[in-house]
Amino acid sequence: MGEITELLSRSAQGDAEAMNAVFRHVYPELRRLASSQLGQRDQTLTPTVLVHEAYLRLMGATSLSLASRRHFFNCAARAMRNILIDHLRAASSEKRGGLNATLSIEGIQVEGIGLSPDLIDLDAALDALDCVSQRQREIVELHFFAGLEFPELGELLDCSERTLFREWQRARAFLHAWLRSPDPD
Repeated sequence: MGEITELLSRSAQGDAEAMNAVFRHVYPELRRLASSQLGQRDQTLTPTVLVHEAYLRLMGATSLSLASRRHFFNCAARAMRNILIDHLRAASSEKRGGLNATLSIEGIQVEGIGLSPDLIDLDAALDALDCVSQRQREIVELHFFAGLEFPELGELLDCSERTLFREWQRARAFLHAWLRSPDPD
């Protein structure tokens, strides 16, 4: 059993310090991943803020029982995705006059999705992908939101890079089709 998995197991058994130790171990990696995800897109949401907010959300989830390194990174990626979406929605709401505003998206840039209204569409597309293939959604979240590369994904998901790449291609095709369709519903 890996060190992270062992710490997560101790945390599940009530050791409060174990989860803090997990974050101390993975913090540099999470911060690097958050930094690569944010890039220079947004100056109000920094990698440090994104990682700390993800930590607070994971620690605040009382029913969350993290069982392995894979599960931890899945949850961290999902938390980062939700934080980015929440941040975008709040910023869009402020810019467009409140919660009743509607977003108009013209010319979606699938390859260069950043912290923009396109991310809201991507969030909806990922929810649709989850209905088709949870594994493909997981690969997209871990690759796109957590910034894991295929060798890391292969190790984490215990499968070959070739298989991951095929699943990634299928997921991308689905997301491209979903994002380009005039009415995905």
